[in-house]
Amino acid sequence: MVTVSTHANQYLQADKEKNVACAVNACNKLFCSMLKRGDLFVGQLPSEEDMLSADHSAEQKYRMFMRHRYNSCNDLLLELMHHESFQVKESALLTLMKFVTMEGKFPLLAVDWEEHYHFPRELLKAVVGQLLSDKEDMALLISRFQEFLEMEDVRYYVMGSISDSVVRVMEKAKGAVLPVYQGNVFLLTSSVSMPSQEAELSNFLVKQAAKQGDWKAAKLKEHKHAFERMWLCFLKYKLPSSMYKKVLVILHESILPHMSKPTLMIDFLTAAYDVGGAISLLALNGLFVLIHQHNLDYPDFYKKLYSLLEPSVFHVKYRARFFHLANIFLSSSHLPVYLVAAFAKRLSRLALTAPPAALLMVLPFICNLIRRHPSCRVLIHRPSASDEPCDDPYLMEVDDPAHCHALESSLWELQTLQKHYHPDVAKAAMAINKPLTEQEDEIDDLLELSAYELFERGLQQKEKQALPLEFEVATQLLQGSGGVLGAHFSLE
Repeated sequence: MVTVSTHANQYLQADKEKNVACAVNACNKLFCSMLKRGDLFVGQLPSEEDMLSADHSAEQKYRMFMRHRYNSCNDLLLELMHHESFQVKESALLTLMKFVTMEGKFPLLAVDWEEHYHFPRELLKAVVGQLLSDKEDMALLISRFQEFLEMEDVRYYVMGSISDSVVRVMEKAKGAVLPVYQGNVFLLTSSVSMPSQEAELSNFLVKQAAKQGDWKAAKLKEHKHAFERMWLCFLKYKLPSSMYKKVLVILHESILPHMSKPTLMIDFLTAAYDVGGAISLLALNGLFVLIHQHNLDYPDFYKKLYSLLEPSVFHVKYRARFFHLANIFLSSSHLPVYLVAAFAKRLSRLALTAPPAALLMVLPFICNLIRRHPSCRVLIHRPSASDEPCDDPYLMEVDDPAHCHALESSLWELQTLQKHYHPDVAKAAMAINKPLTEQEDEIDDLLELSAYELFERGLQQKEKQALPLEFEVATQLLQGSGGVLGAHFSLE
């Protein structure tokens, strides 16, 4: 056994991939067998020098020696998780997780009955540390590791290991952005899928027999605390700009519902909301949850929402999500009329340069705002703006809806759009020429309308107008000034 383990550890450092793969497999079988038989020393392991000098039996020295070889094997396997061959990486990871399983069944350390029982958390923590590399993108290996996160105890201790790693690495970086490291952290944290009920906590890597019910890893409350701490530690530090989008996309569905205190995310969401652009649009989802479900008070919310209405809002990938939430936020009948008028006027002005697919959504959106707030009808029926041209008092460049003078203006932009080149847009703009019904227009189906879908819809429409299918032959092409210079087309 001694010779085999020594040679196996040597081959783990071989140059040839085939030799390394065979050595990983050999170590897997060898040490799993030894763990099962109890051939490794259990307890606080003395150093190899102390082991030889102290008064130990031959059997004890053997077990200590093999325990040292086992530890050396683990160190080499952790290094192999960064091997150039993915097959070797994968084999090393799976072997280490097999050792975690075996150590759980046959622990090598004294059992901590008060908190952690006999789960091999130190070995698992070392594996997580390698997955969270600051030099190499570990996406493929993290993807392979996801199957282990389905186990309740593995998930619980992985979340704790992530939190410890983030605090240690980011504090050492002193606020600097670490794109590679933070990218690996996000991939691993976003792979954590939380259970929604305590009864779902049934799939454990290590069984704790009679004391299972007292184990922290078996309690949903403790999972939520670990989950909350993990995300708060990660979001506490400055992120790469692209990562804000990735976090915000999953925040309202995959993070907030599983937190014990979702309001702790206020600082992150308000900071993201102030960034601007698509990041602010995405932050709306999280703020919506906190405002409507957790009574968040955000005094400048509508002012910020108003400032997000820029020409680019019609072209971003998250346009549908933004207007869906904006529609909800502006649905209250208790909003001041100047605020609603400001939104209607700003959208009307932006509509002058918006693409047709967006206009078919924006025009009903504006009409719905006016339906909800009849006081805004003055924007359509303003006598002073009907006959003669006048200066528009509306100030587009002012980001405060209270000082943009929208209520003193009119929606002349909608009348302009009645001359739009696209017939569907012109027809939609004609809605303001008639008294608006109380029934609001349904815009959900229009939120994600694309230019391609609009084009396809136009192709499917049947032409109802008569087309010129016959012609009269020219008979007096060269005769006098009244001659015909081309073919006469007829509808008859």
